[in-house]
Amino acid sequence: MATDPGNPVEVRGVTKRFGRKEVLCGVDLTVRPGSVHALLGETGAGKTTLMRLLVGFLHPDGGAIRVLGIEPAREPFALRRRVGYLADAPALYDWMTVQQVGWFCSAFHGPGYPQAFVRWAEDFHLPPATRVRALSKGMRAKTALASVLAAEPRLLLLDEPTSGLDPVVRREFLQSMVDIAAAGRSVLISSHQVAEVERVADHVTIIHDGRIVLDGPLDDLKAAHTLLSFTLHDPFAAPPPAVLDLAVRWGECQARSVRLLVPALSAGVVDGLAADPAVGDVRAVRPTLEDLYVAFTQSWGGLPWDRTPRRAGAVTGAGR
Repeated sequence: MATDPGNPVEVRGVTKRFGRKEVLCGVDLTVRPGSVHALLGETGAGKTTLMRLLVGFLHPDGGAIRVLGIEPAREPFALRRRVGYLADAPALYDWMTVQQVGWFCSAFHGPGYPQAFVRWAEDFHLPPATRVRALSKGMRAKTALASVLAAEPRLLLLDEPTSGLDPVVRREFLQSMVDIAAAGRSVLISSHQVAEVERVADHVTIIHDGRIVLDGPLDDLKAAHTLLSFTLHDPFAAPPPAVLDLAVRWGECQARSVRLLVPALSAGVVDGLAADPAVGDVRAVRPTLEDLYVAFTQSWGGLPWDRTPRRAGAVTGAGR
């Protein structure tokens, strides 16, 4: 396995099966130092399975994994002492106070842990004498995060950490991830909250049906695609000549309005559409992460002049 020892996470060709179902199919993933890396996918796409493989709770059926230079399947306990892992439903003892959570967790870490926990608890405005059972879901999530961050891990693995949190708490939570990455640590955050992750992630991996369908720096992925929209004066007329040879990644048509996600769109196509008397309201804009997510994970019904259904992420020439 060719890896970069400086990368906190290196996954190559990983497969995982449960019975006859292949949940992960040849997955490759690299998390780089000091990044906020988002792993996006719908429920059942394989995100949690991959996260559990990274911390050694599960073993791969094929491929190779290194996390902080360690193979999780061989040295899970050594790895967990160095990685901060936060599941979607953190396990906390309800009868403990916030302060006692820090005291309890300090038994597994170095001598500076209790003081670090107190600092993070203060930063998150956690009430030290309040029992876990009396905390809101947002405060519970922050308590769990404080217990993870107090160990000063080089890598944070967060599996749906904002699930069920109110919008204000989610925003604060995600912003804290940016601050952590700015301090030189790496964050891999699994989520289906696309719009929220877009504000904090600098690298995005989209997983669909156990396969990686899109991966790269977020700005590069957006720059490589164009969201083209226009209106057809007659939806039953022949397709505009300017779009006949486009490699369409995804599209939708509502009444006379057409939206297409196109890689490497040339200015000539936009000019050709604008000059076509059968077409109006032509716009070419940079897509959002949500546009990319939909295009690479959802099937679509084809173009108004092409009624053949398309699979998720399929590329097709518009006139073919």
